[in-house]
Amino acid sequence: MWSRWKLLDLGRRFVNYKPWRWRSSGACDRALEYKVGDKIHGFTIDQITPIPDLFLVAMKLSHDSTGAKYFHVAREDANNLFSVQFRTTPMDSSGVPHVLEHTVLCGSKKYPCRDPFFKMLNRSLATFMNAFTASDYTLYPFSTQNSKDFQNLLSVYLDAVFFPCLRELDFWQEGWRLEHENPSDPQSRLVFKGVVFNEMKGAFTDNERIFSQSLQNQLLPDHTYSVVSGGSPLSIPDLSWEQLKQFHATHYHPSNARFFTYGNLPLEQHLRQIQEEALNKFQRTEPNTAVPAQKLWDTPREYHVTCGPDKFATDPTKQTTIGVSFLLPDITDIFESFTLSLLSSLLIDGPNSPFYKALIESGLGTDFSPDVGYNGHTREAFFSVGLQGISDTHIEMVKEIINKTIDEIIEKGFEDNRVEALLQKIEIQMKHQSTSFGLALSSYIASCWNHEGDPIELLNLGGQVTRFRKCLKENPKFLQEKVKQYFKNNQHRLTLSMNPDEKYYEKQAQMESEKLKEKIDCLSMEDKRHIYEKGLELQASQSKPQDATCLPALKVSDIEPNLPFTELETTLAAGEIPVQYCAQPTNGVVYFRAFSSLNTLPEELRPYVPLFCSVLTKMGCGIYDYREQAQQIELKTGGMSVSPHVIPDDSDLDIYEQGVLFSSLCLDRNLSDMMHLWSEIFNNPHFEDEEHFKVLVKMSAQELSNGIANSGHLYASIRASRTLTPAGDLLETFSGMDQVRLMKRVAEMPDIKSVLRKLPRIKKYLLNCDNMRCSVNATPQQMSQAGKEVEIFLKNLGRSKKERKFVRPHVIEKPIDCKSIDGNLVNHPTRKLVTDPTFKPCQMKTHFVLPFPVNYVGEGVRTVPYSHPDYASLRILARLMTAKFLHTEIREKGGAYGGGAKLGTNGIFTFYSYRDPNSVQTLQSFEKAVSWAKSGKFTEADIEEAKLSVFSAVDAPIAPSDKGMDHFLYGLSNEMKQGHREKLFGVSREQLINVSNKYLRSGQSTRGLAILGPDNSNIEKDPSWVIR
Repeated sequence: MWSRWKLLDLGRRFVNYKPWRWRSSGACDRALEYKVGDKIHGFTIDQITPIPDLFLVAMKLSHDSTGAKYFHVAREDANNLFSVQFRTTPMDSSGVPHVLEHTVLCGSKKYPCRDPFFKMLNRSLATFMNAFTASDYTLYPFSTQNSKDFQNLLSVYLDAVFFPCLRELDFWQEGWRLEHENPSDPQSRLVFKGVVFNEMKGAFTDNERIFSQSLQNQLLPDHTYSVVSGGSPLSIPDLSWEQLKQFHATHYHPSNARFFTYGNLPLEQHLRQIQEEALNKFQRTEPNTAVPAQKLWDTPREYHVTCGPDKFATDPTKQTTIGVSFLLPDITDIFESFTLSLLSSLLIDGPNSPFYKALIESGLGTDFSPDVGYNGHTREAFFSVGLQGISDTHIEMVKEIINKTIDEIIEKGFEDNRVEALLQKIEIQMKHQSTSFGLALSSYIASCWNHEGDPIELLNLGGQVTRFRKCLKENPKFLQEKVKQYFKNNQHRLTLSMNPDEKYYEKQAQMESEKLKEKIDCLSMEDKRHIYEKGLELQASQSKPQDATCLPALKVSDIEPNLPFTELETTLAAGEIPVQYCAQPTNGVVYFRAFSSLNTLPEELRPYVPLFCSVLTKMGCGIYDYREQAQQIELKTGGMSVSPHVIPDDSDLDIYEQGVLFSSLCLDRNLSDMMHLWSEIFNNPHFEDEEHFKVLVKMSAQELSNGIANSGHLYASIRASRTLTPAGDLLETFSGMDQVRLMKRVAEMPDIKSVLRKLPRIKKYLLNCDNMRCSVNATPQQMSQAGKEVEIFLKNLGRSKKERKFVRPHVIEKPIDCKSIDGNLVNHPTRKLVTDPTFKPCQMKTHFVLPFPVNYVGEGVRTVPYSHPDYASLRILARLMTAKFLHTEIREKGGAYGGGAKLGTNGIFTFYSYRDPNSVQTLQSFEKAVSWAKSGKFTEADIEEAKLSVFSAVDAPIAPSDKGMDHFLYGLSNEMKQGHREKLFGVSREQLINVSNKYLRSGQSTRGLAILGPDNSNIEKDPSWVIR
């Protein structure tokens, strides 16, 4: 995966902060028993530092014979993580580090079978497995909760990176190759193929990606940052197999490696395995991979790039993007980086920030330019600010606004309460626990450590906050002086502009054709014969059954038979509202949620619910205008969000629940303030400010449009299932291409009042006590106070003066287990689900024509709901088809970046592909997958692997904040989940063949198809397709 890692937002950096006072733990105690200078399995301990703020002990080690660096974080967390990273600094855009990242995972000395990485996904209970190519490093992380699994995965990862096979056929498959369009027909034309080649063609259909990549290339032009580490599609065919092997030899050496382990497993065990399986086979080298400092400019520079037109632009005449970027100091200066990251938040975050006021509210554009804010993923950081969605004629005006805003900040500075809100945000996000803290740490330290920065200093966030407060106290103009130093007086400044070229994709295709012709013209008859034979050899290799017995594996018998039950208590508040309480170790953070039904909402208002949710907490409420409201939310909460939900019933595909989820979190000391804010939002929301509403609409529409290139497979899947269940149409309305198109139309309206007037109407039906339920996750000590505050909130809420009729009269009531506050059983409150007795599923095939060079394909098949006996078999089957058939057909043979099958909780069995050079051919692969499953061409070992893969998702760790949410939202009890678990264990070969025939066979179940991608003559000739 090509990833331009960014330093996580401060709001997301340390998302697993443990208690507010140091508490000893087994993992930390063990770490503190070591001493600096201790030698363990070829490593020497260089530093041991407890970081009580994060409830961890950090240790730095070095490998004696190779100089490999090692960082261990001991923490009482069972989700243990390993990563190894190499500094990879390419000097051209052939994508060599990216192709190498793919190819090392295709087989190694100890595990020579093809594609051990993807095979381990099905032989493991990993909670995370992946690899990332950044601008100047390549990272290989995995995490698991199982000790034996950790050792298995570590063995595979070590062998992959240090002793890969790097076979030529794997390079052809993963990187690029010349091959006949039909490999079996030497008369068919030669074309470029390859997974990375197609991945990067897809990546650069995203105009934001084009802008961000150009920004980095032009701002840091002297070394590795001037090239595309992931590979430019026109340069990837310049990479040779020999160059790939040479890059591995010079970069993938322990002397150029950084190892990271995290969690509660013993350090010695990791060190022994790494030493014995890898490092003892190497001697120290001097890697020449350091990135030199960028030479600073004497004068600012300007640069212009073009991109493809945006079909969903709100105004076709306003598609220009402009950004001004400033080079900042080396990211290894940790306190300066911390300060500048905070400064960036003050400059651009939220409606109170100066650049939001000056740029977003100017009405000149739709949203900030891509890569806005502080960016610390390169050796020297940079800050960027600008606008997208502007007219060409406004470029100079935007530049003037940026300069003027910088001058005003230097003169006026920042309000104290904005700085305080930001520091409070750090505190609350430190206390918030995530399930992937190890992975977050791994990515957070990667860039700084890559350039010899100190990861321990980086984790000492409490010390940085203290120092920051001290600097502000000693010098009230501390931040203003930074703005003057790094923005006003900084000559290393790039102004980058980008506008669309109507013939952009045509020109890209033309350049690819010329590149192809150049390659073909150099070929002799012997070369062409070799290409044909190699194509057949690759096809035969891909089709050959693989013996994966050399790979380590867990067994299904290693999985816990029983699910740990979550204790919940549901009581009635304000007389009739069910409130679910879940006591959890939340570190003094309280999590509140409310779910409100949409059953009485008139049909014509339904499409506007996502927009209502998006703006509800951003328009002002009660005595606060929208700026004051934003300030209160930052000061008193960790965020307040509102989102529409379509929740499938567990026992009937034609029944669903429709509603809106309100979510927020806060420190316990701010609970009454947070609940008061919700009261004001529910009772007195503001819907009057037309200008601000226009700004929010444009930003929302731009965000949806920008997201299509990265989420095309999701849009295709939602569209494909639209006509299969009554809930499908509503899901398309809320989250599909229909919503993208609606927001484009709304943003284009010269007069937006008609839409603004819909918001109070939606409020009338939604923001009241009717058909509501709430939940609270907090520590046991906080529950009493939380109960009182929720009671006050609910008593303050409005109620309908007259009982409103349900728009869809067919309501199905499901009881919620509930006790009153005094512990006695009461009349059951209910979840009110809806159905449409007249609904008949039907097939629909939709092609959204988009100016992309790749496709996103989705096919949905109506099957069964969660509690049906066949659901577990279909869930295992989806994983089996993905791993044993679709991966080979769609990715390896077809060249798509990804593809597979999955079963949703809505009972829709979905086939999909992502960044796919094919479309109709992929639909044929879906059909072949069904034939393969019906014929039972899989072994008992294959079934065992599919079960392991499914259980890795079923048993994925759940954060304290999210415990009990399955019950609160979906009505799934502990007993129902345990029943599903037992069905998964019991799935047999006969059941898998049976469900393949029963549901997936053509003609058996209703299915829908959708494709997002370029013009397709075959589809155009087929009248059964709807072309949009």
